[in-house]
Amino acid sequence: MALFESMILLSLLAVVLLRLSRHFALPYPTILAAAGTAVAALPWAPHIAMDPKLALVLFIAPVLLDAGFDMPPRTLRRFWLPTVSLAVVAVIFTTAAVAWLGVAWAGMPLAAAVAMGAIVAPPDAGAATAMLSRLNLPRRTVQVLTAESLLNDASALLIFGVAVRTALAPDGLAHTLPLLVLAVPGGLLLGWLLGRVFIYFSRELRGTLSATLLQFAGVFGVWLVAEYLHVSAILCVVSFAMTIAHVLPGETPPRDRVHAYSVWAAVVFISNVIAFLLVGLQARTIIARMQGPALEHALWFALATLGVCIAVRFAWVMLYNGTLRRFRKNQPNPTPQQGLVVAWCGMRGLVTLATALGLPDSFPQRDLIVLTAFGVTVGTLVFQGTTLAWLVRYLKFGTDTSLRDDASKVRLALIDVAEATLVGESDEAARRAREYYEDARHEAEAGRSPVAGTRLSELKRIGLKAKRKRLLEMRHKGEIEDDVFHLLENELDWSELAVTSPDEREIVEG
Repeated sequence: MALFESMILLSLLAVVLLRLSRHFALPYPTILAAAGTAVAALPWAPHIAMDPKLALVLFIAPVLLDAGFDMPPRTLRRFWLPTVSLAVVAVIFTTAAVAWLGVAWAGMPLAAAVAMGAIVAPPDAGAATAMLSRLNLPRRTVQVLTAESLLNDASALLIFGVAVRTALAPDGLAHTLPLLVLAVPGGLLLGWLLGRVFIYFSRELRGTLSATLLQFAGVFGVWLVAEYLHVSAILCVVSFAMTIAHVLPGETPPRDRVHAYSVWAAVVFISNVIAFLLVGLQARTIIARMQGPALEHALWFALATLGVCIAVRFAWVMLYNGTLRRFRKNQPNPTPQQGLVVAWCGMRGLVTLATALGLPDSFPQRDLIVLTAFGVTVGTLVFQGTTLAWLVRYLKFGTDTSLRDDASKVRLALIDVAEATLVGESDEAARRAREYYEDARHEAEAGRSPVAGTRLSELKRIGLKAKRKRLLEMRHKGEIEDDVFHLLENELDWSELAVTSPDEREIVEG
């Protein structure tokens, strides 16, 4: 009951404080960090422990699934250079710098120090992009940060897994490397196979609550099967997500997609709530065990690690941007202002907390690592999260209407496709449908979403089906960006639901 009661208390605090996050344009993990710290500081806060293996599968598997599902290869190819720079190189540099600090200052074994570096290395770019989408920021900057968030977790977790196995193995790397040679391709292959199986059963369960249960079983089951077979669970989940993402978006009915997105958004939010609570409570226990100079040393070490994480990202991003502007003068390069924003989007979040919880109890200097991870997460969320909106406004970026303009062009193309389905139709319903499309055309030309029209029209449903088919073709051919695709896919989903009978919108048990 202790965990449940504390989670309810933190959830109620989060509900109240999240109103402030929207008012002051703060990333919601910043508010959760404050709430988690407050709950953990209460004198009657309980001591709660969690199995490290359970923490990894419970918190990390959904994050990797979300990243892999939204990982469009075409977008990654387009932004491969900045993506690799942020999601791989910056993660490696941060891991190395923090590991050096752990060895030199805290006397950690090298493998343990590398594990700590991998824990605090990946920023929670998703928290930043969720807020930046409401601010006046160049579209390319948001796209790069989104692409970073798709890969940095996987790269950091791979380093973390190798470091933990090396630290706990009697013969270190000599035992870990041979396993890694088989674990990496094995995880990718297993993820693909399980993805094909998942697609088959998903087709049989459309429109049912059983489909949602299958999603939960699939996400966590894939991780557990990979662990049982001793292949990379991280790469297995990513491969699984990319496999189903290649097929299911074009086959999933709108009611299923809207329902699934709502469920998983709630799951990710609850995961953040629980993770901040658990790590906050562990930090409280750790602080209670430390006394005098030991506690002071740990707090100073956490503060130094926070400074290293911020400094390394800032230095690398500015060096990378300056190098591009010097050697690629005839190509579109990020401006210094864009570089400042990207460098400042280094808030840590759920992945850092979950991997800290996933450290085995016998891991070298586990208390110091967990306390440092919590300090870095809270420090970046409070320091960078509360100042990011101010920084964006101070830099005064010009208005970027490219997303709106691209979406308007695609809307017009989709309206043409839908109108073509009315050829040969001359009844009253067809006349009203043509009027609806004409109104929608005027709205699209003005850069707005289509106006709401008459509901429950079979002709509109036929037109929406043609629109969806054309939108998927444009995506597969690379004619549109993925942010445009997801924006218009959401519009089509709700438009189709609006002209669908209540019986057809209902999701049955099985």
